[in-house]
Amino acid sequence: MRVAVIGTGYVGLVAGACFASTGNHVIGVDIDDDKINRLRRGEIPIYEPGLETLVREGIEKERLEFSVDLAHGVRESDVIFIAVGTPPNEDGSADLQHVLDVAEGIGRALNGFKIIVDKSTVPVGTASLVTNAIRTRTDHAFTVVSNPEFLKEGDAVNDFLKPERVIIGADDDRGHDTLARLYRPFILKNNRIIHMDVVSAELTKYTANAFLATRISFMNEIARLCERVGADIEHVRQGIGSDSRIGPAFLYAGVGYGGSCFPKDVQAILRTASQYGVDLEIIEATERVNEGQKKVMFEKIAHQYDGGIQGKTFAVWGLSFKPRTDDMREAPSIVIINSLLAAGAEVRAFDPEAMQVARGVFGDTVTLCEDEYETVEGADALVLVSEWNDFRTPDFAKLADRLADRAVFDGRNIWDPEYVRSFGLTYHGVGRKV
Repeated sequence: MRVAVIGTGYVGLVAGACFASTGNHVIGVDIDDDKINRLRRGEIPIYEPGLETLVREGIEKERLEFSVDLAHGVRESDVIFIAVGTPPNEDGSADLQHVLDVAEGIGRALNGFKIIVDKSTVPVGTASLVTNAIRTRTDHAFTVVSNPEFLKEGDAVNDFLKPERVIIGADDDRGHDTLARLYRPFILKNNRIIHMDVVSAELTKYTANAFLATRISFMNEIARLCERVGADIEHVRQGIGSDSRIGPAFLYAGVGYGGSCFPKDVQAILRTASQYGVDLEIIEATERVNEGQKKVMFEKIAHQYDGGIQGKTFAVWGLSFKPRTDDMREAPSIVIINSLLAAGAEVRAFDPEAMQVARGVFGDTVTLCEDEYETVEGADALVLVSEWNDFRTPDFAKLADRLADRAVFDGRNIWDPEYVRSFGLTYHGVGRKV
């Protein structure tokens, strides 16, 4: 099949490379000349395991090409994916300007029947807006399909190649059938395609992310209760996660969620609900709890030092919002580090992949180190924010020797408190027994 993917960001690049890997001819389109030239050389602008190999293979086999010419991508393709950004407006609603600009460009370039696919995360009613934007600029027939993505940063390639489910929202058989054929190579072992109407598909993505975010905020609230009553959130997590009606996923207490999806999508579904006169009280609480949770670790630090943080030096491990990505959008590390800096502390930090991004976020206000142990040189305490594998089994004897105050703050509960304390370190987790 001939496919165009408009937008070579996180979603578009993964989708394009994966579609090319199954024999389709894919044109990745973007307005950024520098990005397109880098992609043509096989240089990947984001960190995502396995993606660089797929892109280079696609280029070498002449199945994957990149262009700044939207009209070329439209004319040469049967299926056109819109995968541009939908950043939040000030009121939390999704900004659809880029999506609609692309839709207008598609309309001007149509040269026959096409399947237009909304791949970007977009609110209810977007397919209708895209349809209208295209229809006013062409007499050619087309259909608009909603095909939301469910990719986890750090495992996006595997998620696309082996999807748990593929949702196709279409209002005609041609849209359903074409997308089903395109995705068939990824679901040969199990038919995980779910067909539905366009509006239901649009709402499904937001609902999924809002529900997962709610689980996280729920556990973070229970963690606060654990600290008050003397329980351990890890024991509680295991106890409820073994219930098949609940399951173990997204039950980990910590310093709050971040990234490009959960914060943005929670805000967007709240805005949609408001536009339709519906109060989503649980989801409103989810967002409120998460914003508070990002401050919890600093509050623990301030309590440990009785407010005397000024002049102290803190080592921070993990800057990205989660492991296996360099994404720092809405990362809890930003809130924690900025709070420490505002209190007069110095910060030395390390992340396996997000160092370049961190330089853009913090400038010269933070000392960025070459590895995790360099951060603890001259530091008083250690704060773990992102649970990279690199940090799971550190040399605690070395930490005890180098940290002046022998204190560690485990924002992801990845260490055994008693084992850490056996090295003479003071341990602080989230919802753990003191």
